[in-house]
Amino acid sequence: MNYKLSEIAAVVGGKFTGYDTEVRSVVTDSRSLTCELGCCPMFVAMRGANHDSHGFIAEMQGRGVRAFLVERDVELPAGDGCGFVRVGNAIDALQRLAAHHRARFKGTVVGITGSNGKTVIKEWIAEELPEGMKYYRSPKSYNSQLGVPLSVLMLEGDERLAIFEAGISKPGEMERLERIIRPEVVIFTSIGDAHQENFLNLEQKCDEKMVLAREAKKIIYHSYYEPLGRMVAAHFADRKPLDAASFPEVPESVIGNAASRRNAQIVEAFCAAMHYPAPSFAGAPAVAMRLEVKEGINDSILINDAYNLDLNSLALALDYLHSVALNRRRTLVLSDISQSGLSDDELYSRVAGMVERAGIDYLIGIGPRLKRYAALFTCDKEFFTATDECVARINRDAVAGRAVLLKGARDFRFEKLVHTLSRKSHTTVLEVDLDAMMHNLNYFRSKLDFATKLVAMVKAGSYGAGDFEVAQLLQHQGVDYLAVAFADEGILLRERGISMPIVVLNADADSFDQMIANRLEPEIYSFHSLEAFADAVVHAGESRYPIHLKLDTGMHRLGFMEDELARLCTVLAAMPQVKVASVFSHLNCADMPEEDAYTRAQIALYDRMSARIAASLPYPVIRHTANSAAIERFPEAQFDMCRLGLGLYGFGFRHNDALRPVSTLKTRIVQIKHLPAGDAVGYGRAGKLTRPTVTATVPVGYADGLDRHLGCGRWSVLVAGRPAPIVGRICMDSCMVDITDIPDVKEGDEVVIFSAVPGNDLETMAGVLGTISYEIMTSVSGRVKRIYLKE
Repeated sequence: MNYKLSEIAAVVGGKFTGYDTEVRSVVTDSRSLTCELGCCPMFVAMRGANHDSHGFIAEMQGRGVRAFLVERDVELPAGDGCGFVRVGNAIDALQRLAAHHRARFKGTVVGITGSNGKTVIKEWIAEELPEGMKYYRSPKSYNSQLGVPLSVLMLEGDERLAIFEAGISKPGEMERLERIIRPEVVIFTSIGDAHQENFLNLEQKCDEKMVLAREAKKIIYHSYYEPLGRMVAAHFADRKPLDAASFPEVPESVIGNAASRRNAQIVEAFCAAMHYPAPSFAGAPAVAMRLEVKEGINDSILINDAYNLDLNSLALALDYLHSVALNRRRTLVLSDISQSGLSDDELYSRVAGMVERAGIDYLIGIGPRLKRYAALFTCDKEFFTATDECVARINRDAVAGRAVLLKGARDFRFEKLVHTLSRKSHTTVLEVDLDAMMHNLNYFRSKLDFATKLVAMVKAGSYGAGDFEVAQLLQHQGVDYLAVAFADEGILLRERGISMPIVVLNADADSFDQMIANRLEPEIYSFHSLEAFADAVVHAGESRYPIHLKLDTGMHRLGFMEDELARLCTVLAAMPQVKVASVFSHLNCADMPEEDAYTRAQIALYDRMSARIAASLPYPVIRHTANSAAIERFPEAQFDMCRLGLGLYGFGFRHNDALRPVSTLKTRIVQIKHLPAGDAVGYGRAGKLTRPTVTATVPVGYADGLDRHLGCGRWSVLVAGRPAPIVGRICMDSCMVDITDIPDVKEGDEVVIFSAVPGNDLETMAGVLGTISYEIMTSVSGRVKRIYLKE
């Protein structure tokens, strides 16, 4: 894109003031590096239910931004070269600008919609396009009301083909996306229950999705997916939509997964409709649809985003590296970039500029074309002709202690390099979906008043999900406080670069000195702990150190009782060593409707007690008592701040389809056995076999967090998406499962212990065990490697 600010004002119907600045990119997140990585950026300030980014305009000006799209007037120093377009609604304005930009595009536009498979099919199609064709595909899953206009505005204009995803969550949204994308070709993938909560039924959702094809000349669908297939065929009969089911199915020996075989048919149908060469399927593409964050060798952090490579995806990946690295130095491992549509001179000049602006300290380049442009890169660097050479000769100092981004084209097979640089651990892994966590965070934020602050509970390794990576995400998302159980947890976060306020809930006198040294803020629940901490503050030469007072309103675990408040107020008034940052309590039955009368009495008692303390102090304090359940059930308990715990990880006070569980425990089959009827499996021969049985041994046991009480058929894991019951007792490091009824299973195949899949989920497992999902989450052993996924 390339517009003057006055042109944008005319297109979107906004009021233009200031300098008529050139705009060539759009920034919506003040925390990102987009303004440094983009050229001539325009910052879009928006007001939402729980945010107002107008407060970051001065910061963005300081970072070099001179063009702004705003929803209210903003004052900046005169003579700074800034220009403004004021509009009523920034997202509406972006959508109008994107629709205008799309109207100027002369190539062919493809729109993809459906419940699942949009990104997979988009990336698969990109693999099958004719050699040398310049094309554009929307980054990751930019398919929302904001993501679609942002992706359309990334079009340079000379591409022959542009592919966009369109996702919806409620009626009326596709109407707006269709006006932006205006696709000539539409691909319908699958239909399912995703975002179903806002639709009356699947038919209504199908009607909404079909709006995307209103003006499309070519329509591709798969009749397997009902009722979408039947409705598309009937509604667009005059345009003769192409049923992918009419194309030959790829043999199961080539692509084992049935959904992937249907995706292959859709890709083949698209190629036929566009008169492109037919794809030659050798297997499902190795498309890692999610960016992975994992521990690397020599105390490094690896960010593996090697499933596609173009300038847009490189900019997004560099931005994510910036948010993860914090105080670590940064290494980029980059391959040659193919099919950019640019000359190599222009392409690698732009890449070198992005690398410099992203603060990369060390570049590892792989490929002959990148190596020819080594002189353009001013950081420390080394180059290799091929990935195998890099694996054999990489300088380990370029990795040690660093945040390392691996960004390679698929032909360079970076998975070899990822394997080399990953910290070795056993086969079982806990995948943590950071996008699901962000979704849950925003769900609960939507329940809060604009001014209500939020503290996120990251104790016990973020309920088993991991420590630094979760804390880093929450810091980036603007959460006000983190809460840990013990000082050691907070110290670890400080060592990893987390700088936001951290409350220690189980603060003991032995750790006070360390807490002060690391700027951790204690929960104070008794006169003894208050006096001991005040002494530690004096010893450290500090004063007015922030503390958080705990009140006992009924749980009777920790906290000051109401009859102690008069003395407490007197002591605080004479204690300049500390300053009360917050006063809080805990609603121990907020998730139990049968105890609502008790909870409301608790809230009233807390209000009375905390107000008394606040009135006695000469400065304002934060009051908070609502936990995840109370955020949903007791809006009167919001006060100044709320605490988000279990809800952040995908679980409500009862089952809630609007939340997304973040954790999936996976492993792989290490051995398969064929056993006769009458034989037995495991300790104590507890697994009696009543039929000829095929068993698979998987390396996960009770030392990894798989409860022994789930043995002997009480729990089924998923193999190839189908349930496989545990046979016999669970061992310390392994267990055996029955795969007799699951065809074509091989050693090395993936096994899912628990996930978000209904019936395989933690709520179901907790029901089997007679416990709560918290206990299972926090029981996953530290020896199980955590891998963090993000789109």
